[in-house]
Amino acid sequence: MAKGKKSIFFCQNCGNEEAKWLGQCPACKEWNSFVEEQVSKTVNRGVVKATNEAQVTTLSHVSADWQERMTTGIGELDRVLGGGVVPGSLVLVGGDPGIGKSTLLLQVCQHVSGVKQKVLYISGEESLAQIKLRANRMGEFGEDLLLLCETNLNIIRGVIEKHKPAFVVIDSIQTMYNEEISSAPGSVTQVRESTHILMQLAKGLGISIFIVGHVTKEGVVAGPRVLEHMVDTVLYFEGDRHASYRILRGVKNRFGSTNEIGVFEMRQAGLVEVKNPSEFMLSGKPENASGSVVACSMEGTRPILIEIQALVCQSNFGMPRRTATGADYNRVNLLMAVLEKRVGLHMSNYDAYVNIAGGIKMNEPAIDLGIVMALISSYRNQPLDEKMIVFGEVGLSGEVRAVSMPEQRVQEAKKLGFESCVLPRISIPAVKNITGIKVIGVKAITDVMALL
Repeated sequence: MAKGKKSIFFCQNCGNEEAKWLGQCPACKEWNSFVEEQVSKTVNRGVVKATNEAQVTTLSHVSADWQERMTTGIGELDRVLGGGVVPGSLVLVGGDPGIGKSTLLLQVCQHVSGVKQKVLYISGEESLAQIKLRANRMGEFGEDLLLLCETNLNIIRGVIEKHKPAFVVIDSIQTMYNEEISSAPGSVTQVRESTHILMQLAKGLGISIFIVGHVTKEGVVAGPRVLEHMVDTVLYFEGDRHASYRILRGVKNRFGSTNEIGVFEMRQAGLVEVKNPSEFMLSGKPENASGSVVACSMEGTRPILIEIQALVCQSNFGMPRRTATGADYNRVNLLMAVLEKRVGLHMSNYDAYVNIAGGIKMNEPAIDLGIVMALISSYRNQPLDEKMIVFGEVGLSGEVRAVSMPEQRVQEAKKLGFESCVLPRISIPAVKNITGIKVIGVKAITDVMALL
């Protein structure tokens, strides 16, 4: 055996390895993503012999007994996870600094330890006194909560194997290091190898492990993209940390849907669930203001009513300005081009600002009709009916296309006291049995102009 050290360049986006630095990764085509790492190289000069230890089996002989999920005590988090925490799962939680990642996981530890389940909270960034100060704001904790301030993974592995907790929190993965790896904590190699060790512990001992991950300025988890491939579930905290609301979104989930979101409100005692996010998002809506309309978007199985605001004003420069907050910028430009071509609204000389109130980000095509009506309302300076909601996808020909689950959207609007609903005409048969709300079907945006 001959041992030595060499430099290898890793792509931070996909984990691809190269012997030299490259401007563009040949695997994922990302630019300026390679970083240099010192790795130990082991050369085996002997002959590798095949062994007969590996056993293959057929799919019919594999048992898949349903394992009961462990509830976290937070309904919104259980919804995003798909009904609770699966034993032996590895969950990555990312988000901006101060968004509430550690607070949420400490609240989960509070509930799990309160039902006589052993919990281990491992912090590599805070002292025991700092954790205690945060815990004092949340209330009482059970005696089954164990705390450990450590960054050495060999020590952490020994503690987990000794105590065998049902639930483990690692805060954060960028502070952990393996003594066998020569690179610094937080580097590509350390993050990848640390996650691999935690994955072995989770699968081998049946322990549910939650990992906190730092994010880059682009909003993705720092480190190699292979980190997200190794874990079972990836959750992202969204929202302005200076505001009171928080949105937990699942972007990967091997045990459930990735379309669900959880809505929280940050208070003095920690994160509090928002049971009715539609009412929360519509609070403070202006009265008799042009350019404001309520639209309905689906997040998984949950309909959420949001307020779309638009401001159209005469441009003072040769090139009009376009701004979109919470909506897709290119989609807004496309819808404005459709209005100019199909309806004749001369918006090429106007500045346009589109905002989804509350800071929530929506990419569903169903909000197209809401953006169009808000733009028309602001352009004409004509307020819309406050008791009306809209949803529908707008095509390049100006047609209003059907969207999924119109019944749930209309029912949510009815529940919150809305009196009329503008939706695609093709969706009228699906909601004809719903009473107590006026349903208006439109086939194209020319119908919307006539309606206004």
